[in-house]
Amino acid sequence: MKKTTVLLADDHTVVRQGLNSLLSCEDDIEVVGEAENGRQAVELARSLSPAVVVMDISMPMLNGIEATRQILQHLPSAKIIILSAHVSEDHIGQVVAAGASGYLAKMTSSQNLAKAIREVRKGNPFFESSIAKRIHYQYQKAPAYGKVVKTTTSKLTSREMEVLQLVAEGMANKQIADELKISIKTVEKHRHQLKKKLHIQDTAGLTRYAITQGIIEND
Repeated sequence: MKKTTVLLADDHTVVRQGLNSLLSCEDDIEVVGEAENGRQAVELARSLSPAVVVMDISMPMLNGIEATRQILQHLPSAKIIILSAHVSEDHIGQVVAAGASGYLAKMTSSQNLAKAIREVRKGNPFFESSIAKRIHYQYQKAPAYGKVVKTTTSKLTSREMEVLQLVAEGMANKQIADELKISIKTVEKHRHQLKKKLHIQDTAGLTRYAITQGIIEND
């Protein structure tokens, strides 16, 4: 029997180890890698080509929503399941827009996660009932599944979202430039666009915005 390969992405080691241990009990599922931040998840997805990625939203360096977009750009066959404590309507809208195939709250059972992995592997979406109800409410007037409710973050490009997260994590322009392999001038341009689009004029405001959107956690 061919096993479904899975990549786990969560910044908490104990969570990754727990998920790995639980999924190892399933005969048809194999965990092939673990990532501790979103950028590492993208890199491992490219090198390992897992069938399914189980992804948290709030992670350092690159959040799970942006990591989902980038993984699917390079590996469109992959199925992404969001496993997160964030279950607001705004997060749900962003997750669906990013292309995730499933969304589970972190308090879900291991049996439910295994079921979700099997279902998305078959090409079926899998959203916990409480989340599915919110999706139905958001999209009941939409002509096709997948139309999303516009949020302020939908104004931002993928690169702007990356810069926003790194700014909120306290990185200086040079550090951001080195991390993203772009020029300092380009970083400055992105910061200007962020302030313009979000109507926020200082770094503290950008940080507060990133926290309220679940892009970073308020530690």
